[in-house]
Amino acid sequence: MHLSSVVVQALKLQNSILAKYLIRNVLILTAAVFMVIGLVIFGNQLVLVIKESLEEGVPIAELMPLVSFKMIRDVPLILSLSLFLAIILAISKSYKDSEAIVMNSLGIGDKHLMVFIQPVVIVIFIFILFLTTVAVPWSKQQRSMIMDRTENASEFSFIKEGEFQEFKGGDIVFYAEKVKSTEGESTQDMEKVFIYALSGGQRQPIITLADQAHKYTDAKTKSVYLRLKEGVRYHGFPAEVNKKILNFDQYDLQIIDGENNRGTTSVTKIESKPTLDLIFSSDVKEIAEWQWRISQPISVLILSIFGILLGKTSPRGGKNLGVLTGVLVFIVYNNALLVAKSSLERGEISAFVGMWWVHLTVLLIIFVFYAYRHGKFSQLIGKAF
Repeated sequence: MHLSSVVVQALKLQNSILAKYLIRNVLILTAAVFMVIGLVIFGNQLVLVIKESLEEGVPIAELMPLVSFKMIRDVPLILSLSLFLAIILAISKSYKDSEAIVMNSLGIGDKHLMVFIQPVVIVIFIFILFLTTVAVPWSKQQRSMIMDRTENASEFSFIKEGEFQEFKGGDIVFYAEKVKSTEGESTQDMEKVFIYALSGGQRQPIITLADQAHKYTDAKTKSVYLRLKEGVRYHGFPAEVNKKILNFDQYDLQIIDGENNRGTTSVTKIESKPTLDLIFSSDVKEIAEWQWRISQPISVLILSIFGILLGKTSPRGGKNLGVLTGVLVFIVYNNALLVAKSSLERGEISAFVGMWWVHLTVLLIIFVFYAYRHGKFSQLIGKAF
């Protein structure tokens, strides 16, 4: 039977009880597998994020957003694996319960099953495509902003009341008679402030005295400032003859330059870029990034076909053989994509070849595996030679 006629017949049977039964099983198993894998991975991520946050001084209020952004990053991979294993389990169950034998007797084979599950596959494909091209880059950008803000503010987060404190290796000495935190540690109000700082190539001392100070972070630049009120600045020691004196009612003193102290690497910046900006880029790293974003949903379509074939197990093979094989295939497939991504970033392969060769290789393996399962492999070899 030709492929076109099989597809037409399968589409006619799409609303049949068999098709709905298979779709329901795939959906239930996908949800179950996702919950099991998700609980393990998300639980581990929660522990790691909390540990990392405590080490880097991230405010408690920022913990849940960080965990959420980490989860968004992992959802495409977990959902893709869950669907793949669910298809294998659903088909394997139908063979174990002899349901597939009945379907085969009615002329319903692997090609029909591949069409039956497409509504589920397409919905998950679109959802993962949205995640990888929109939600994941956005979540990485938001996480980077939180970490940048924390890094910039962390050194000056723990200003203690009534104590002289050194910052930047002793280049700044800070004292405040009274300190009041208004929003965690990111915003503080102080009274009777003394600041000693070394500035310029000649390490000229600058002494600042102020009645009041307010510490805040600029939302755009992420720079940390002290807004000083009712004070005086001495360029040089007060006892020096050539000292410069500046009296002020209000003076904003930058204590951390957000532009120069951002912890965001070039890789993170690329990973958080909008997908549309990457598509038309000529930079190999950006090309590799958008190909990676597209490759994850593409793999969902390809693995759904493979899942039908792997689920078709014999009674002697055991019900877990297909699942174990599926996990191995998934790991090899994704690692191959990562290797291709790294090779493309280093310029070892062209953008035309990119990561597409991995998908084509898996499709070729599926074709050969299908031919072998249906006894057509020897015919293919005979035609080739």
